[in-house]
Amino acid sequence: MFSSLSEKLDKVFRNLKGKGYLTEQNIKDSMREIRLALLEADVNFKIVKNFIVEVEKRALGQEVMKSLSPGQQVVKIVHEQLIDLMDTDGFELKVYNNKLIKVMMVGLQGSGKTTACAKLASLYRKKGIKPMMVACDVYRPAAIDQLKILGKQIDIPVISEDSKDVIKIADSALNAAFKDMSNLLIFDTAGRLHIDTEMMDEVHRLKNHIKPDYIFFVADAMTGQDAVTVAKEFDDKLSFDAVILTKLDGDARGGAALSIKAVTGKPLAFVGVGEKISDLEIFYPDRMASRILGMGDVLSLIEKAEEAIDAEAEAKLAKKMLKNQFTFNDFLKQLQSIKKMGPLDSIIRMIPGLGSKLPADLKIDDNALKHVEAIIQSMTDKERENPQIINGSRRLRISKGCGRSVMEINRLLRQFEDMKKMMKRFSSGKGMKGIKGMPDFPMD
Repeated sequence: MFSSLSEKLDKVFRNLKGKGYLTEQNIKDSMREIRLALLEADVNFKIVKNFIVEVEKRALGQEVMKSLSPGQQVVKIVHEQLIDLMDTDGFELKVYNNKLIKVMMVGLQGSGKTTACAKLASLYRKKGIKPMMVACDVYRPAAIDQLKILGKQIDIPVISEDSKDVIKIADSALNAAFKDMSNLLIFDTAGRLHIDTEMMDEVHRLKNHIKPDYIFFVADAMTGQDAVTVAKEFDDKLSFDAVILTKLDGDARGGAALSIKAVTGKPLAFVGVGEKISDLEIFYPDRMASRILGMGDVLSLIEKAEEAIDAEAEAKLAKKMLKNQFTFNDFLKQLQSIKKMGPLDSIIRMIPGLGSKLPADLKIDDNALKHVEAIIQSMTDKERENPQIINGSRRLRISKGCGRSVMEINRLLRQFEDMKKMMKRFSSGKGMKGIKGMPDFPMD
């Protein structure tokens, strides 16, 4: 996500760090590099031009802070301008416990509409809302089946009919939602490979009939400025409320995310950051600007941790750690919590000060965690609680059970003991003295 742009901007700011103070020349040189970085990121050229004018005007003015270095001053200005560029104007999908909110998802075929329906339903169910989905894409082969499969996976009802009449399907869904006392009704509509009159007529008919509270345009981030152009056309014909940008995790450039608000005037509300149903995030311009500039994203990291980790269980675990009673069973639970938070490389990039130092093409193999998990699950419960009993024959049995080498099992056992020693030293107040370092669990 934005890795290419982040890397180029970081290079610009590093070049400024060596300057004693900002001059008109080094600002102009930096602006030239930032302009190229944004254009290469597939940001709309008019937006790039306006962005550079604003940044340069502020940097050349008296808007400097004595406590900041030249590089930091420019980073601060660029950060604020990025937030302004992606500003959502406080947009929020408001859902209530005592009212049915109707949402229409529109967009071209292949943009990820159907999956976005399931992701949105799942996201709001976590907030205590009771969602229901409606299969109104009656033209694409298997679209209804896809929505039903997704609904079954997340245990959310899907309303469909053996009919191509979307009004009839909508009426069935409205009746079912009122009977089921649902709070959120999400309509998956038909798309095409391009905008055509038939598609827009059907979407208009559905819109006029159900009178949706929100219409979301779903766009594929990886199509770059094409997504922005199509969004503008949809808005001219339909007037949607906000954008859901899918596949942002696979877009190293980020042009669509940076351009869509400025071109359409409509905010970016949600972003898809992975293939899992849980990989849909509410879009926050300030957090995204921080990610782009390699500042990390602490708030999103905390939210992911809170969703994945049971606070009561963590408190009990902390007590066990202090008493040096941490076992492989406890470690297994920790691994499973980490996996719920998402891909390791995306989590690491949220850590302030670390994201900008990582290579743009860094990919951490999530199979590393699966291998450790497989090793632990091949142990007996007695072995997990007392790893010191794991002798040579037990290691061989574990190796055969999980398909990993005895060498990997030896390394995990050794590192687990090192980690326990470190915990013991911390609990005794001795800190890190004498500890060789944090264990690096098996990585491929």
